[in-house]
Amino acid sequence: DRDVESVVKDIQEKLDKVKLPSGYYFTYGGQFENLQAASKRLMIAVPVSLLLIFMLLYFTFHSFKQAALIFTAIPMSAIGGIFALVLRDMPFSISAGIGFIALFGVAVLNGIVLIGTFNQLKKEGEMNIIKRVIEGTKTRLRPVLMTATVASLGFLPMAISTGAGAEVQKPLATVVIGGLITATFLTLFVLPMLYIIFNTKIDLKKKISKQVTTIIVLGFLCFGQTFKAQQEISITAEQAVQMALSNNDLIKSKDLDIKASEALKPTAKELPKLSVDAQLGQYNSKKFDQSFSISQNIPFPTLFKARKELITEEIKGKQINKEISANELAKQVRTYYYQIEYLQYNQRQLKHLDSLYQDFIRIATVRFKAGDIKKIEINTAETQKGEINLLLKQNEVYLTNAYKNLKTLLNTSEEITVPSNKNYYPLKAENVLDSLSIAKHPTVRAFYQEMEIAEKNKNVEKSQGLPEFTIGYTNQSLIGFQTINGMEQYFNGGNRFHSGTIGVSIPLTFGATKGRIQSWEFQKQMAETNAKLQEKQLESQLENAFNQYLQNIKRYEYYINQAIPNAEKIIKAGQLGYKTGEISYVEYLFALQTATNIQLKYLESIQQVNESVITINSILNK
Repeated sequence: DRDVESVVKDIQEKLDKVKLPSGYYFTYGGQFENLQAASKRLMIAVPVSLLLIFMLLYFTFHSFKQAALIFTAIPMSAIGGIFALVLRDMPFSISAGIGFIALFGVAVLNGIVLIGTFNQLKKEGEMNIIKRVIEGTKTRLRPVLMTATVASLGFLPMAISTGAGAEVQKPLATVVIGGLITATFLTLFVLPMLYIIFNTKIDLKKKISKQVTTIIVLGFLCFGQTFKAQQEISITAEQAVQMALSNNDLIKSKDLDIKASEALKPTAKELPKLSVDAQLGQYNSKKFDQSFSISQNIPFPTLFKARKELITEEIKGKQINKEISANELAKQVRTYYYQIEYLQYNQRQLKHLDSLYQDFIRIATVRFKAGDIKKIEINTAETQKGEINLLLKQNEVYLTNAYKNLKTLLNTSEEITVPSNKNYYPLKAENVLDSLSIAKHPTVRAFYQEMEIAEKNKNVEKSQGLPEFTIGYTNQSLIGFQTINGMEQYFNGGNRFHSGTIGVSIPLTFGATKGRIQSWEFQKQMAETNAKLQEKQLESQLENAFNQYLQNIKRYEYYINQAIPNAEKIIKAGQLGYKTGEISYVEYLFALQTATNIQLKYLESIQQVNESVITINSILNK
């Protein structure tokens, strides 16, 4: 069952190990020699056959593009032929090569049938390329399948033969059957798509057909949206706030500031440096003596407690400063978040208005062709549509910038998106007039905390003004004779004398300490004054924000209850009246402008309510 080439190859591997005398060598004749000669001829026959096929296609259709289009069936069929050989574990042989030549000739028949049908439909007046392809493929589906089926069944006995000559018949038939299967299916799907692409380029230049362009654009948009959806993260407003509080560099900086203050806690128990002294020389007699002493100053014990309390209050002050930054950051995040939400709904509304003006242009064009109106009506409608397009582009820029600003606050590289629900509702303000919340606002607490810090600094100054203690120890030599109990006794350098010292340092003047204490007292009073002032300012801001909120709510309720329903009625009545000719284009244009202004102002009223609520929540530290 093996082919000659593989057998000879195995023989060559064995004979290569045999050493022959000089001048002797192996040659292979018979079928293998014929095979080698046939392979060389096949290297010429295959390119020539492919060239002839292409030339005949070109002469038939008189089009290089259509000839190349049909010629794509050849690589499609080659895929199936190669796959069939691999599937049946057959090597490439001369018979397989001949099978490929036969396959190429049969494979292009399907393409000729389809392209010929498409061209015929075009001559009959079908200019819509999509309809032309669908109708042509539907019409020629049965002939294409029958051509491939009949040819495949004809080669089937050869593919399964086991008798004499099977080694030649089986590769040839396998290639043809496998190639026809893939060529048929690929031709039915790929060839029409390539035909659309090739002819769409021509149609676009001539501006004959726009359907294909629409399909391609929609396909890219759908793919782009799918890919975008896979990458983007949809977040709520509170999720955005939490992400910002976790990632924002300003908050991280505040955390480091707090840690820096916490690292100072051990300094509360700090003592002055230990003093070590040495005295060498003739301080007692002509002999050389040595004296070593150490001493330590110890502040009044209350200073340690005062320092500890001061550091603790300073840490609390840093924590309150972090709360102030977090409150401001949350306000900024919510502002950009709801601004994005507003801009997205505004974008949707502008696109809807653009479609209304597009419909206006369409109706005006029909009436102009009928001779009912003048060209100025179309020009006016196109001008108004251009204004809407400018608003759309402006809104897109605002939306892009808002997303960039929000990402900066969140300090994230991930693509985020603000979800847009079907309905757009404003936020609600709750528990607005809450005086306790004002007192708990971090900016108010920060001033009260400055009072505590000033008080603790006063305690530190008071403790530093109290007496300090000193303890010491001395070890020295006194070389010479000393009278001990009435007897002279000699002491050398090895005999040591010890002594201790205890002292108290008392400030002689209190003016400097008193001045520093008074300074801190004034700073404490200033912080208290600022705290009360801040409370009053926040109360005033809260009242103003609440009044603005009530005003914005009334405006929103007017639009939702009266203006928006009327705007929808205006649009419907205007469209109907203009179509039937009951109203002029000036009246219809005025109706559209009125409805447009109402719908855009309605969205703006919701955004203004949201801004008021964000301000109120920031004042209440929510």
